[in-house]
Amino acid sequence: MKFSYKHSILIGLSILTLSACVTKKYERPQVKNEGLYRDNNTTDTITMANLPWKNLFSDTTLQSLIQQGINENLDLKQAIERIKISEATLQQSRAAFLPSLQGDLSVTDNKASAAAQNFPAGININLETQTYRAQLSTAWEADIWGKLSSAKRAAYATLLQSDAAKRAVQTQLIATIANSYYTLLALDKQLAITEQTVKIRMQDVETMKALKEGAVVNGAAVVQSEANLYAAQVTLPDLRRSVKEAENALSVVLARAPGSINRTTLDQQTPYTNLQTGVSAQLLQNRPDVIAAEFGFRAAFENTNVAKTYFYPALTLTASGGLTSLQLSNFFDNSIFYSLVGGLTQPIFAKGANKARLKTAQANQQIAFYTFQQALLTGGQEVSNALYAYQTAAEKEETRAKQIASLTKAVDFTKELLRYSSATNYTDVLTSEQSLLTAQLSGINDKLQKLQSVVNLYRALGGGWK
Repeated sequence: MKFSYKHSILIGLSILTLSACVTKKYERPQVKNEGLYRDNNTTDTITMANLPWKNLFSDTTLQSLIQQGINENLDLKQAIERIKISEATLQQSRAAFLPSLQGDLSVTDNKASAAAQNFPAGININLETQTYRAQLSTAWEADIWGKLSSAKRAAYATLLQSDAAKRAVQTQLIATIANSYYTLLALDKQLAITEQTVKIRMQDVETMKALKEGAVVNGAAVVQSEANLYAAQVTLPDLRRSVKEAENALSVVLARAPGSINRTTLDQQTPYTNLQTGVSAQLLQNRPDVIAAEFGFRAAFENTNVAKTYFYPALTLTASGGLTSLQLSNFFDNSIFYSLVGGLTQPIFAKGANKARLKTAQANQQIAFYTFQQALLTGGQEVSNALYAYQTAAEKEETRAKQIASLTKAVDFTKELLRYSSATNYTDVLTSEQSLLTAQLSGINDKLQKLQSVVNLYRALGGGWK
């Protein structure tokens, strides 16, 4: 019977039909992706996640540090190497469709025992022989049930997952550098205010001593002013240590030895105000860890397909051929051999290996699905938390400014009253000064919270990798 092109098409369609009966086509699972942002029911799809990170940060010094981090950060470099591993795995899975080919060149020396042959006396037979052999062998497995195709798709999904994971590392890196930078600026401001407070309280001590000499206050006021000075001075070492530790931590993120960090001031920072979140369904396209989680589920889905194919017979073709001779002198004379074998291998009893493989794959697929769900829920939580943090900081800023203004006046008034009225003592001055310092430091934390909440919102939405 003549083999025609129509027969080839028929065989191909039959193989595809058989494959479709065993393996399934991937479809995105049904997960909740609407309404993940609490108290935020916007339908506007414009999101700050699409904003390039250089547009989010106006401080050019911070921009330079972020660029250094992207170029040098060791976590990001590790993520890039993991992509290379996934690429190699994908190339290997693609090559699985091709037949294998190997060469073999061997010399075998065999010698039998004369006593074991039980030859009659007087017979002299050469019991030592050499066999020279050169051969090529090949093997090919037909992808009847879609095992190789599913394995290739799993490898491709893993590659995309590692690429998304790299982008997730980058978004987190940008947020870490920005937040660390703002923390450092806040510590600088806290240190500057505390140092200024120390200078003021040193002047207070001198003033109290002068007032004591004028019999306006007693010795207790002088001692209290000195204690007030020491209370401010004792916080300076810890603040300076915190600055050094923050510099060291940021240096490590930038993949350089611990050292000083070039920076501006907290007063120069202006928080980004156009906080557009888009809709929560956009997390599927914008947030890298969500994207990575879906590709992880997709890889697990294809691995389940692979596990199913082990229950069905495998069609393999093997062939070998070459030259073999007992003498090297006539190695190329009439010494050709070959073999061609085609067969089906059906698993009958594999000691539960195939069942265990399938159950494991199905469980891993379910775990990957839960991880995907968790990534979406976590994304919605982080967006909501960042929005609340920004709103809280904004609300506190205005009230805090009024508090600081009132406390500043209170300090001035009590000091003036202390000079001219016996109804006021230094305890009133001490209380107002302590309250003012606490409010000033809290005001710095308010601005830090506002700056960092913008960064955290940007990262939570998936910004920083586009």
